[in-house]
Amino acid sequence: MLRPPLLIDPDEVDFSAIRAQGAGGQNVNKVSSAVHLRYDIPASSLPADVKERLLALRDSRITQEGVFVLKAQTHRTQEMNRADALARLQAVIDSVATAPRVRRATKPTYGSKQRRLEGKSQRSQIKSLRGRVQD
Repeated sequence: MLRPPLLIDPDEVDFSAIRAQGAGGQNVNKVSSAVHLRYDIPASSLPADVKERLLALRDSRITQEGVFVLKAQTHRTQEMNRADALARLQAVIDSVATAPRVRRATKPTYGSKQRRLEGKSQRSQIKSLRGRVQD
């Protein structure tokens, strides 16, 4: 079953502007161009199965309360950092949107068993020929 792409409701995302780290010239200490994005996963409008898989991710950006915190500071303007943060959040949600396929155990085929045994016997013969030469 193919699910339509999940869209993030902008009302569920909380942005706060902060000062970016690193070099930035004379504006670095007075312009808040970096963005902190906070997305509360349990309170979101995502389907329950997607919320489960999202909370099960081993990601350091997800807090104990289930809030996804992301910092975007690569661009010079706050608007571009906001768009970058939303795109990165969308990418994480898209990565867990589809359920992983269930692995069903299968038995090895007759041919694969024969090839494995043939390889073992060849290796055994090579090793047996390494011994002391008998007259």
